[in-house]
Amino acid sequence: MSNQNKPAYGGQAVIEGVMFGGKHHYVTAIRRNDESIDYFHVPRKKQNALSKLKKIPFLRGIVAIIEASANGSKHLNFSTERFEVNPEEDEQIIEEKKKNDSKLSMWLGIAAVGVLSFFFGKVIFTLLPVFLAEFLRPLVPSDFGQIAVEGAFKLLLLLAYIYAISFTPLIRRVFQYHGAEHKVINAYESNLSLTVENVQSSSRLHYRCGSSFILFTVIVGVFVYTLVPTEPLWSRVVNRLALIPVVLGISFEVLQLTNKVRDLPVLRFLGYPGLWLQLLTTKEPTNDQVEVAIASFNELLRMEKETETASSEQIV
Repeated sequence: MSNQNKPAYGGQAVIEGVMFGGKHHYVTAIRRNDESIDYFHVPRKKQNALSKLKKIPFLRGIVAIIEASANGSKHLNFSTERFEVNPEEDEQIIEEKKKNDSKLSMWLGIAAVGVLSFFFGKVIFTLLPVFLAEFLRPLVPSDFGQIAVEGAFKLLLLLAYIYAISFTPLIRRVFQYHGAEHKVINAYESNLSLTVENVQSSSRLHYRCGSSFILFTVIVGVFVYTLVPTEPLWSRVVNRLALIPVVLGISFEVLQLTNKVRDLPVLRFLGYPGLWLQLLTTKEPTNDQVEVAIASFNELLRMEKETETASSEQIV
């Protein structure tokens, strides 16, 4: 099967594991403290309204981000609760979870909290560079200069944050699983059998990565912000907040474009900035970590095939 005919699977690193998503299912595999591999499955619900929005350029990016944040938080929550706990204690985890869930989680649900967390972080990441650039207005008074300084601060904050958290043991292992996720996808898209050896020989970088998307929001923002004034400050703040969906929507389309042209020698360089950022957000995984990623992806493929087969039989 050629790459053009292969489904485009996505994934996400979680605590001690990897989540993969397909057309019908999401599957997470994690390494438990007894060295066993545990799975978490969430069926992909079909929503007609969202399906229609996903076909509209620029809007589909917003929908994809909300969906990824909502679903990713469920799988991250599963891995966080169980990776250090003996499997025999799973029932106790469920009971404690019912008692200790925060009021916010009870009212909004884990998925909604994940979405809100993403947008709250995005607001801070958008506005902090604005105030830093405004502080330097006496030195850089022009609109173009202010936008350039704001973009530079945003890029520095992004790089500094990722670099700083990469030193924590837990996040470093998450970055290793992130690398394992990319290696599995690259091996699959290269038509390699999913063995540890083949996966380890594949690249830990991928054009369709969410890390690339984050960097593109910085680059796209610089161009979009030239369309609105930087003074007065209150207007600049309002414009930045109002343009968040616009920047996200365009950045998603840029990400999709760089993935489509990655095999064209003249245009593949468009995705290089995102790949460079992945040198920070991914690390080389161990064989044990690759085994977990392969297990997760194989389980997803199995469930996807079963669903497709059942659907075909119903049609017949």
